[in-house]
Amino acid sequence: MQHQDLENGRWAELTFPQQMANIGSETSRIYRALEAGKESRAESAFARFQELIDLTIKYGRIKASPWLRSAMLEELCRFRELYCKAFLERNLSELAAFNRYLDRFAQAA
Repeated sequence: MQHQDLENGRWAELTFPQQMANIGSETSRIYRALEAGKESRAESAFARFQELIDLTIKYGRIKASPWLRSAMLEELCRFRELYCKAFLERNLSELAAFNRYLDRFAQAA
């Protein structure tokens, strides 16, 4: 795990928009690396993306009713699934769309 300090509690202290903005930083790195043909950099950033999204699913500060929190966690899991699929297929247009979505969280954070 590359984000060991985050696993030990720091991640849970961040707001949900801050968590998603950090995830967006990794997806931007992935996109830029793939565009430049730097596969090993893309793979490293992808591993960090997976760690961060998994930490958000596990410790995310989603303050909502139990029903809404459950729905949001389900959406996060679906987001993870779709992003991984786009990455494995090297679908740059889909990856760019995910980046635009995550940019909103960076603005909110």
